[in-house]
Amino acid sequence: MIEVLFGDSEAASMKAAKNKRIEGAVKGPTSVWIAGSKAPCPKPFHGWIEGTPREVICLGLLMDIGSIKEPMDSTYRKELICSVYAQDPWIQEEEIGKELKNAGDFYAKELRRLKGFLEEGESVRIWYSDAPYARCGFYSLCPIVKEYDNQISAVKLPEYVVRGQTIISYHSWSEVSAEEFAGFLSYEKPLSREEINQYAMQWGFLAEENSPLRAVVNNRVLSVPEDFYDFLIWKWLTEVPVKEARLIGEIIGHSQLGVGDWWYAGRIAYYIKQGKIQVVEDAKHPYARMICIRG
Repeated sequence: MIEVLFGDSEAASMKAAKNKRIEGAVKGPTSVWIAGSKAPCPKPFHGWIEGTPREVICLGLLMDIGSIKEPMDSTYRKELICSVYAQDPWIQEEEIGKELKNAGDFYAKELRRLKGFLEEGESVRIWYSDAPYARCGFYSLCPIVKEYDNQISAVKLPEYVVRGQTIISYHSWSEVSAEEFAGFLSYEKPLSREEINQYAMQWGFLAEENSPLRAVVNNRVLSVPEDFYDFLIWKWLTEVPVKEARLIGEIIGHSQLGVGDWWYAGRIAYYIKQGKIQVVEDAKHPYARMICIRG
């Protein structure tokens, strides 16, 4: 079974979930346990998912932003991803920066790998959520898989799960650890040919509108203007200087819309250029600078 996810961290967790040997830190030294063992896990253990890490495809193409009239593996999309990651403070580190700049090429190769699996007749399971990048990733994949007769299924992340007397909410698969993934297999749903065609058609409509941004509103993917999320910046930013990283953290922590920190960083940079946000104290990394509303 080929597993498709739309973010790096969730794909990494899935690779661990499909690996017989898991390595991780548990309150100190590195530990190694074999799938099925009784070694303690920080979260409820639901078993492992059959297969190997090679069967995991990561399509972190951020299809909720930018033009979507170009192919998913286009030069435009690669350059867009590079410009997004260029806002990351870690881009200044040579090795990490090189890896981030090559992310677009990596995802394009992952897409080619997926097509190869489809041509070999492999079954595909798509893991998506209501986070805009994931819903758009799922929709954008349907025009591709509809050309094949393979068995296609999807696992949508539930809004919450009940564990004993506790209700746990989720917003994206990035919040799910490796040992939890198998517990969500009960949500797997085979996709009929009609459903795949319907999602592909919806993506076609969105491509025709081709807005700079797409958001999930009332369970629907809608084309929205670039400043759609900007109200959150103005909600949390005041005339009192605050570190940019903390501001973005407040926005993400309270809104939990599945929008990356890089998006808000880009919009903040835009308003700094517009003169609407003031840099009170600059820093080498933008996230470390002190900013406030220009009085």
